[in-house]
Amino acid sequence: MPVRTARDAVTVAGLYLRWLGYGDIRGAVKRAPSGVRVSARGVLALIEPSVQPTSLRDVECVWLSAMSDAVTCVCFSLAGYEEPARARADTLSIPLFVIDLTGTPQPVNGAADELVAAG
Repeated sequence: MPVRTARDAVTVAGLYLRWLGYGDIRGAVKRAPSGVRVSARGVLALIEPSVQPTSLRDVECVWLSAMSDAVTCVCFSLAGYEEPARARADTLSIPLFVIDLTGTPQPVNGAADELVAAG
C-alpha cells in the first residue's frame, strides 16, 4: 500500500504488526506533540508519519509507556530516527522500522531484525 498520508502510514504499521502476529490491533491514538500510538495484545507501537526524524524523547516516551503496561514497544517512522534515538533504542532493544513510500517497513536495527525473524 503506497504511503501518501499520515493515515496510510498508520495503516501500513497496523498491517505489519498483524503480519508479525499481533492480531488484535486497537485504535490509533494521536498524542502531542507528534506521532500516533497503536496497541495490540502484548505490544505498543509508535508511528511517526511526519517528515521529521523520530526524536530521542519520542522513543523514550513510548518505551516508558510500554514498560508501565508490561508490553513490547515498536517504533515506525517515515523520516527515520535522530542518532540519539537510534542509540537509545539499541540500548533498550526497541525495534525500529522505517516505512518507505511504497508502504514497506524496513528494519533499522538489530532488535527489528530479531522481531521479524521471530515473527
